[in-house]
Amino acid sequence: MKVSFISLGCAKNLVNTEQMMALCRDAGHTLQTENAGADVVVINTCGFIDSAKEEAIDTILSVAALKEQGLVGKILVTGCLTQRYQQEILDELPEVDGIMGTGSYGEIVPALEEVVSGGTPRRFGDIHGMIDEFDRVLTTPKHFAYLRIAEGCDNRCSFCVIPALRGKYRSRRMEDVLAEAEKLAAAGVKECIVIAQDITRYGIDLYGQRKLAALLRELCKLDFHWIRLHYLYPDEFTDELIDTIADEEKVLPYLDIPIQHCNDKVLKTMNRRGDKAELLALFHKLRARIPGLVLRTSLITGLPYEDEAAFEELCEFLQEVRIERAGVFPYSPEEGTPAAKMLNRVDTAEAERRAELVVDVQSRIMDDFNDSRMGTVLEVLCDGFDEQAMQFVGRSYAESPDIDGCIYFTADHEVEAGEFVPVRITGTMDGDLTGELAE
Repeated sequence: MKVSFISLGCAKNLVNTEQMMALCRDAGHTLQTENAGADVVVINTCGFIDSAKEEAIDTILSVAALKEQGLVGKILVTGCLTQRYQQEILDELPEVDGIMGTGSYGEIVPALEEVVSGGTPRRFGDIHGMIDEFDRVLTTPKHFAYLRIAEGCDNRCSFCVIPALRGKYRSRRMEDVLAEAEKLAAAGVKECIVIAQDITRYGIDLYGQRKLAALLRELCKLDFHWIRLHYLYPDEFTDELIDTIADEEKVLPYLDIPIQHCNDKVLKTMNRRGDKAELLALFHKLRARIPGLVLRTSLITGLPYEDEAAFEELCEFLQEVRIERAGVFPYSPEEGTPAAKMLNRVDTAEAERRAELVVDVQSRIMDDFNDSRMGTVLEVLCDGFDEQAMQFVGRSYAESPDIDGCIYFTADHEVEAGEFVPVRITGTMDGDLTGELAE
């Protein structure tokens, strides 16, 4: 059987896709990158916010067009969108031949066999169950990979549907995480990106205490050059964790800490722990104790109870704390969440307008950050050669793949993807940095 996969949404979803690919490979099926010619196309979807749902539906319809032309056999849809809507997917998208939820990734092989035999698989396993330990077929460039250390979420933010899609928070056993990390390092991965919905909570459910710092110290013993951290909850930082990040050379001084907002009333209504004063104190502590720290966050505009004063407070907060990277999203009321029932909010157009204003604020902060790097020599991980720019392209510790910018640079000799090189920063191009090899 020839199978192709499309992975949408976050890096955690990508890991699930890579696991399904490995299960198919081990079952003797042929994996192909092109959708045309596949007996089955598996679409692993995101269903978190409206834009993600629209992308998933558009992707399904584009593959359905290939199916109508006879270029694709069957369509199997998995992931958060199907977990959320289940039978509605089959009812409203008759082109779809089968569906699976987020608790059934391990059933991909029997689901494929069922769908090619003319059946309509509907597989929805326990989303709160133990995390399956499967091999992966890495789809990222071989020099970086994601390492998922937990599944689900217990934070229960009132605007967020993820606990209903991914289940309660479950940490992977440390020995399982380290065994997978050893395989990644042995495969040549240089940048290990540690991910979960909330990595700061890691270990509490299994060991009764936070274990992220201990895990990081063990990861640093492996043959990675960089270890990058994504999604740290702001009220879960311990002094041990801060010291580990500061002391371990491999752990990058780059922290992705989604705060969503800073106004106390908005934070309380959204069921976020902590307040503005605690956020300010945390950022001050982190910058004081971690040299060269680059912060990334996620922000939502137009949340319930965000009036004009609260929005202005957010803009002033950002100008004060100077967070270098931010993803900014207009609020999307998600059915089934407490926030969706709250009426004290602006309309979608105003939420989008405010998001654009925050992007403008953040763009000026990013420009200032880029200006501060002019003339400096940065360690850059080369991602390859960009044919359009006719330059090599890579990232420093301050740029995470796919979500941040990059660094274009020239060199008088070939630089291989996955190679670390010194680059002197000389300018900018559409918000990205430019430079030249400094050897």
